[in-house]
Amino acid sequence: MIGIVNYETFLITGIILNLTPGNDTIFILSRSIAQGKHAGVMSALGIGTGSLIHTTLAAFGLSIIITKSMLLFSIIKYIGAAYLIYIGVRMLVDKSRLNFNSTEVVAKTNFKTIYRDAVFTNILNPKVALFFIAFLPQFIDPNFKESVLPFLILGISFTTTGTIWCLILAAYSSRLFYKLRNNQKISSYLNKICGIALVALGIRVAISDRK
Repeated sequence: MIGIVNYETFLITGIILNLTPGNDTIFILSRSIAQGKHAGVMSALGIGTGSLIHTTLAAFGLSIIITKSMLLFSIIKYIGAAYLIYIGVRMLVDKSRLNFNSTEVVAKTNFKTIYRDAVFTNILNPKVALFFIAFLPQFIDPNFKESVLPFLILGISFTTTGTIWCLILAAYSSRLFYKLRNNQKISSYLNKICGIALVALGIRVAISDRK
């Protein structure tokens, strides 16, 4: 493949990395369990969109700015952490879902908002930018370092396998939502538990370093 070396190794490594639980996994699980399969799917698609944006930034060298500026890295990190906490708090105070069945939740859920939240949480994670800058060049022929195409191909490949895994994760984790929908005692707290998980995730992002 033009400008790319060891593509098969890249795919295998990428799949293994995608299977490793991370911030995106927690976000998708929280949405799927609290709001069902459709919410999980939109979250997965939003995460995938964010990954494509990071791919584009890496391809054109814009992500390097983040690697060289501790101030910019910190600003993006704290904005991302604050946004996750905001989403979690929003789920905690949303009384409209305290007593629900699956039909009501799907009807009340704003899937555009969920998609937007997923995109922003991925974009506002500077570690994703650092990952693309560090990982993708290892599989690019040195003679093509200045070419955009290899970055785009590798980034799209990584995003595709990752999105497939996220969709599978959303589908299976949402089964818990449907199993618990008739248990009013548990379902009334489910949204709040997932909200707490997102708040905790935001705090973890805020206190993390560049490593």
